[in-house]
Amino acid sequence: MYDALIILDIQNDYFPGGSMELAGAEAAGRAAAGMLTRFRQAGRPVVHIRHESVRAGATFFLPGTPGAEIHHLVTPQPGEAVLTKRFPNAFRDTGLRDLLRGLGAERLAMCGMMTHMCVDASVRAAFDLDYACGLAADACATRDLEYAGRVVAAADVQAAYLAALGAVFATVVPALELAPL
Repeated sequence: MYDALIILDIQNDYFPGGSMELAGAEAAGRAAAGMLTRFRQAGRPVVHIRHESVRAGATFFLPGTPGAEIHHLVTPQPGEAVLTKRFPNAFRDTGLRDLLRGLGAERLAMCGMMTHMCVDASVRAAFDLDYACGLAADACATRDLEYAGRVVAAADVQAAYLAALGAVFATVVPALELAPL
């Protein structure tokens, strides 16, 4: 059972028509929406994290653009925390740790996008800060990557990162198994 839900970067640019479309974004967004509903119904805290890209040459999550907005499937409600980050790690320069301390949260249910980048960095950081983490495998999405002239399919990227995170850093299970307290 989990104290709080952390939703990482489920933003418009990752969905069809966005500037950085991910494989399976719609299905992952729906699974995250189900988690959000369950945490709200249980009266448990929800923290929305949104990324804004301010580095030179950024092509998505540009401040002030529709693509940088949180996707309608997981729209924050009044009273839910929304933190903006500029780095993959959701704890870096955001106040997330202080917020979680104030909530008394020690067990985090997490979901979001991109699995190989911000989800990975944030789950590992949470582990390093002594949080117990549950990661909803079906409420995360990623994309094809390329290395050494070889395309690595999104499904393989997803499987590799979830396997690595599940080995040490988090309990990786379907969204329905991450219940609020």
